[in-house]
Amino acid sequence: MRYAIARMLVAVAVAGVALTSAAAPIAGRLEPLAAADWDRAAAAHLLERAGFGGTPEQVDAIAAMGPRAAVRYLVRFDGTPSVESVVAPFEHSGVFEAGLDPFPAGRPATTDLAQKTGEAIGVKVKPAGNRPLQPVVNQFFYWLRASKLETDRVAYWWAERMLRSPRPFQERMALFWHGHFATNEDKVRDYRKMLRQVELFQRDGTGSFRTLLIGAAQDPAMLAFLDAAVNVKGAPNENFAREIMELFSMGVGHYTEHDIREAARAFTGWNFVGTEFHFDPSKHDTGDKTVLGVTAPLDGVGVIDVILAQPVTAEFVAAKLYRQFVREDLDPALARRLGERLRAHDWHIGAFMEELLGSQDFFAAPSVGSHIRSPVELVVATYRKLGVEHVPGVPDFNEQTASLGQRLLHPPTVAGWSQGRAWITPGLLLERGNFALDVLFPDINYLPGDRYPAAQAGYEIREIHDRIRAGLDITVATKPGGMDGGKEMSAMTTMRTDRDEAFNTRFASYRGWQKAVERVKPIPRTVARLDLAQMIDTAGCATPDEVVGYFERRFLAVPLAPAVRGELAAFLERELGTADVRAARTFSEDPLRMLLHLILSRPEYQLG
Repeated sequence: MRYAIARMLVAVAVAGVALTSAAAPIAGRLEPLAAADWDRAAAAHLLERAGFGGTPEQVDAIAAMGPRAAVRYLVRFDGTPSVESVVAPFEHSGVFEAGLDPFPAGRPATTDLAQKTGEAIGVKVKPAGNRPLQPVVNQFFYWLRASKLETDRVAYWWAERMLRSPRPFQERMALFWHGHFATNEDKVRDYRKMLRQVELFQRDGTGSFRTLLIGAAQDPAMLAFLDAAVNVKGAPNENFAREIMELFSMGVGHYTEHDIREAARAFTGWNFVGTEFHFDPSKHDTGDKTVLGVTAPLDGVGVIDVILAQPVTAEFVAAKLYRQFVREDLDPALARRLGERLRAHDWHIGAFMEELLGSQDFFAAPSVGSHIRSPVELVVATYRKLGVEHVPGVPDFNEQTASLGQRLLHPPTVAGWSQGRAWITPGLLLERGNFALDVLFPDINYLPGDRYPAAQAGYEIREIHDRIRAGLDITVATKPGGMDGGKEMSAMTTMRTDRDEAFNTRFASYRGWQKAVERVKPIPRTVARLDLAQMIDTAGCATPDEVVGYFERRFLAVPLAPAVRGELAAFLERELGTADVRAARTFSEDPLRMLLHLILSRPEYQLG
């Protein structure tokens, strides 16, 4: 079934291209698109790939520029205001507390440290009484919860930039690098490091790849994720050395195990303090290393320069950019040419992308309407095309994209997310339709996870809260699977059953959530303010056919088949009870939303 859906999407793309693409642009040609081949459809394609699509007005503005100026405007940000003038820098909730850094590897390490020294993560052990380690364990779970909730706010802030930025290519590239240099907050466990990494991608994602690669290698989130702390002289850890070659620069098969072992020695001593890179000379191996045929007393930057000197590196990076922004199909000869072009631009990503996005190949028939949108692209593009001013709080952006297979700041592995057809399964295609439904008909009964714990044990957290309010002691309140006597047990009675123990993990999880919810600023739970009746009235639509045509032009990169278009128009006419759309102005909103839900649920809408 999965492959049948994938084939259907490809068939839809091919059919759409045959109807809309000009004959002049030639696949595989990197020469600039001729001005004669530039039109509104080409402008919409450029805005779709170099950003997240846009409203008809935004497409018209790009179309009026001409091909070269439009590409430069998007890629070089010529004449565009700063993002900060539209979206303020991330506003911290103030959840970090002194003593939390360095955060222990786990709860056992935290309690072991507390028992040994009398203190851990900034909290002292109780000198007497039951559960002497409870405050320490409470604080441990507090930071786990607070960092995760604050990371969700970082993702919302980033989504807001994607939606509203006058420089959408900057955010589009940052999203690409997030999947390339993938780290996950579940292991990093510090939203500050995750935020810093996103800001690195936003700042350097269109500049020098060398600068970006060094920045990613020295980034505290990456160092934490790939275990830099245990990469020391005499006992090198190969995690980062392997990933920088295999995933970040060269690809599989272009290095040996000996290269990895030697490169790991070069990266010894690289670590972080707080949110800053830190180099410890005492832990660095200063001896000669032989990496990819080069023998020298290399350090980490030296290894990166050796890697960048390999022709295959430019080919690997350029090919990955091509497959993301142009099309999946890439023959080896073109891949070699792309690598040569990236080196010719001295590894400047923006300059390379300007050439790529302005090429005939980018606008050629096989490239148009062939990209299966990732969940984040799909959600942000939907909001941009609807003209929504802010990312809604209902549906929840993080939960919605996660249900579609992609949660920002939580990639599944160091390899990032799978792309293309991996985004489409029968279940995920259904979820994409449900997303459209949730935007157009929002759930007014939604309970936000940042106020009501929705984790795997969320129901247990609420149960513990209810039991404690009923007067039960910690031992009974935290018993799994029942209350052992019921709520009629008085506080006086249950005090006699309280167990003598060093700490209670379930209570600590409960108190951690409680404190985190108290500290973390809530995500505004607004819904998208839509007025489709006004939208089609402004567009001058008078008949169901005209409404379907307008929605098709506004939302789809691939046109509908005539028969489908006719069925959708007939559906709208039935729901309105008339073919006179203007006469139905006062009661057309729900039928229009139902129609748009059908359109946004179709295979054509998954392509951009």
